[in-house]
Amino acid sequence: MFALRDKYAITGVGETPYTKNSGTPVLNLAVEACLKAAADAGVDVKDVDGIISYNFNDSAPAIGVATALGIPSAGYAVDFAGGGNAANLITLAACAAIEAGLAKTVLCFRAMNGRSGFRLGGGREFQARGITQYTAPFGWITYPQAMAMWCRRHIIKYGTTAEQLGEVAVSSRDNATLNPRAMQRSPMTMDDYLASRFIVEPFRLYDICLESDGACAVLITSADRAKDMKHKPVYIMGGAYGGGPNQGDDLFDAIRWPEHSRNYAAYIADDLWKSAGVGPSDIDVAEIYDCFTYSVLMQLEGLGFCKEGEGGPFVQSGAIRRNGSLPVNTHGGLLSEAYIHGFNHVLEAVRQLRGDAGPLQVKDAEIALTTAGAMTCGSAMVLRR
Repeated sequence: MFALRDKYAITGVGETPYTKNSGTPVLNLAVEACLKAAADAGVDVKDVDGIISYNFNDSAPAIGVATALGIPSAGYAVDFAGGGNAANLITLAACAAIEAGLAKTVLCFRAMNGRSGFRLGGGREFQARGITQYTAPFGWITYPQAMAMWCRRHIIKYGTTAEQLGEVAVSSRDNATLNPRAMQRSPMTMDDYLASRFIVEPFRLYDICLESDGACAVLITSADRAKDMKHKPVYIMGGAYGGGPNQGDDLFDAIRWPEHSRNYAAYIADDLWKSAGVGPSDIDVAEIYDCFTYSVLMQLEGLGFCKEGEGGPFVQSGAIRRNGSLPVNTHGGLLSEAYIHGFNHVLEAVRQLRGDAGPLQVKDAEIALTTAGAMTCGSAMVLRR
């Protein structure tokens, strides 16, 4: 269990524009976001001594970014092999590295040309390897196909409706209309959602996250050092990573998963809340991994914001709206702002707690949740003002 409550803080955030075609190599995106995060914290890049990222062979290596930044001595330069599940994991790893004396000031980043370059959702030659050789013959190749099966199980077991899934998409888009960084800002109604074409049933077009080019970065240091920096620190209260005993061979392996109406969130909830010393009722704003509308329902249930099977009615009640009891994905999320493998959720949580989220600001937000992951493993983090 994460046992470093309030000892470390996020002191700077940075990002590039989010686009369909950045027109530049991923290395440049990573450098831009990292420079902006350091500047936001008021830290000279030469004082950074750690750098961490994660990727699916679609990014620039941490040591390469450190070199391009001109970091004199990156004593801790690490790349995690991971997708959206790792967005909070790398920030927790930064805390661990500083605690172990391997670094003092760490940049964490995610950079990708996810639309114009390596497209996670397709557009490339496919080879069935590993666990996929057993799912491909049944047409289970891409993430939308895989998650559609999980969603279908929830529909069968609990009666989840299209309108409930649609509420997640419509709520996210409503937030994005106020976000100048968002790739999709056109208003969307429930009728618009229901009229959109099916991609893989039960998922319609607006149930699936965007494909995006861009990069995000945060700077992490000790709570003591953070007090002297440019912004008020956002403290890391707690966090967790995992997914129980049947995570499988890779991120796509759901064959061993015992019940497809729930995901990783149910397995890490206890560690998350115990490490942070708070519970679901204490969260003022939540940035919940929304690669698909359905993944939001699973995490709301798994983390205890509502009972299992009640995620649909919970969102349909208006609870996740900006003026609801639990504002969710205030920037528009991965569905409408951008898909930077979930790391843009961390930046939005920091902005909310610093009180500089502009028209997206949740009044008096003091404690935020950010999650990452949709299937068999994932991560979550609790931050405080």
